[in-house]
Amino acid sequence: QAQLVESGGGLVQAGDSLRLSCGTSGRGFSTYVLGWFRQAPGKKREFVAAINWRNDNTYYADSVMGRFTISRDNGKNTGYLQMKSLKPEDTAVYYCAFTMAYGTKKADDFGSWGPGTQVTVSS
Repeated sequence: QAQLVESGGGLVQAGDSLRLSCGTSGRGFSTYVLGWFRQAPGKKREFVAAINWRNDNTYYADSVMGRFTISRDNGKNTGYLQMKSLKPEDTAVYYCAFTMAYGTKKADDFGSWGPGTQVTVSS
């Protein structure tokens, strides 16, 4: 299973937008469901969004529905998380990971975790 690496995090103000990327140089990217999670200090890692391998079905956490958009480009072995109308409560380390189980929101069902990228939203 390919190892993933996230990028694109940073410090932004409330209401701003940010796009995260998730890439790999390994093989098999297009065969897995790709998911995004986040973890704030002192909190459990929580599901954010996921997309199937064909890039035509997605599902989201209620807290980001309508503000975040997940997508992927299998030709570039890269996934994306477009984040709009960011809020201070979106501050967290964001991770991407793979699963074979489309529809799951459980972190334990995902693997090949990247090291994460920090997103900080100031008020």
